[in-house]
Amino acid sequence: MRRNAILFVAVSLLSGLGGSAMALVTGIWILDLTGSPGLAALAGLCGYAPTLGGPWLGVLVDRLPRRPLVIAANLTLAATLPSLLAVRGPGQVWLLFCVATVYGIAYVLVDAGESALLPAALSPVQLGRVNGWRSSAQEGVKLVAPLAGAGLYTWQGGHLVALLAAGLPALAAAGFAALRLTRTPPPVAQPDRGVRVGLAVLFGAASIRRPVVLAGVAIGMSGFTTAAGYAVVTDTLGLPATFLGVLLSAQGAGSVAAGLVAGRLISRLGPTAVALAGTGLFALSCLVRCLPWWPAVVTASVLGGLGLPWALVAAVTAVQTHSPDALLGRVAATANTVMFGPIAAMTPLGSAAVLLGPRPPLVLAAAVCLTVCPLTWRRRRDRSPSRPSPASAGRPGLTSRAAPDGVNARRAPGTRIRQPSR
Repeated sequence: MRRNAILFVAVSLLSGLGGSAMALVTGIWILDLTGSPGLAALAGLCGYAPTLGGPWLGVLVDRLPRRPLVIAANLTLAATLPSLLAVRGPGQVWLLFCVATVYGIAYVLVDAGESALLPAALSPVQLGRVNGWRSSAQEGVKLVAPLAGAGLYTWQGGHLVALLAAGLPALAAAGFAALRLTRTPPPVAQPDRGVRVGLAVLFGAASIRRPVVLAGVAIGMSGFTTAAGYAVVTDTLGLPATFLGVLLSAQGAGSVAAGLVAGRLISRLGPTAVALAGTGLFALSCLVRCLPWWPAVVTASVLGGLGLPWALVAAVTAVQTHSPDALLGRVAATANTVMFGPIAAMTPLGSAAVLLGPRPPLVLAAAVCLTVCPLTWRRRRDRSPSRPSPASAGRPGLTSRAAPDGVNARRAPGTRIRQPSR
């Protein structure tokens, strides 16, 4: 088990290093070739858009062998990136867009496949901790990978970055191949209803739905407040835009710390409670950011860095521990769409709302989060059965006692529901 945990963290490091570096370098490369900031931003959209197709890509994860699929996705990236050696001028910019799109599709498949492989390689008690360690690894990489990628691009251009980045998914594929799986998912019964069954599991089980919705609200509101964060620095504080680098580092430090303790919190409190705490911390960070004092704004960045990973890790762990094994790929991919899809709408809305000033969007985001938190907690308490209901007694796939989140949850085949050690 320790070997598998180390491999999963190493794969997260490799994936984060290559993805973060190429995300920045692709935009810079397009900007240098075309002089168009709009086209440079479009590269980010190409990488992000496949997330919206998560429910359909998740079906592939469930219908195909999972480990070969994630290995093939990584090897496809490794084979695709060297095509950027053909980029010599504006006429080859389309290659950069194509590679960005392949990156996006591959990572949706890899994220869903990895979430489905984790319960087959780790014990239920280890899931929360390893998810937290993976989050810390990914956030730590984000602090250095963009700088390293930009430095290499400045030194030798995008071709060297593309070649080096091509080796990272190949190493990640080797890591997946070295995993020792303790069980394999049962075959999906036919017909499996494709996307609909994943949606039914995600929204039908409260132990999954609640942390995923909380994470989606917090992450969506983080997109809504992006423009406000810029305005606070330049307008409210009157500082140069480069101060955003300080805030990004503070947020990254908070995220690394959050990942290190997230697993223990989930084991003691359960995923929903940790998601509630994370969403509440993010709301607090929005309110603190309204203060016209730069140390308060730095503190707000640390609080946001703590809150968002807690909500995300809790949601991912809930999906892994409460979803049927045979459907875990599509449930995980659908959950990613629910959590990250709102950013596509919230970011432009936040850009429009900041015309009213930086504080209104921040206060509104905090109000939304603080409204969702008590509603979720109240429903959790009101609907917590003290004993099995007659309707659920003896029904296949339901636990005979309250799950960690206080509700009867669908139990994944072969996964022992512990109370309250998730």
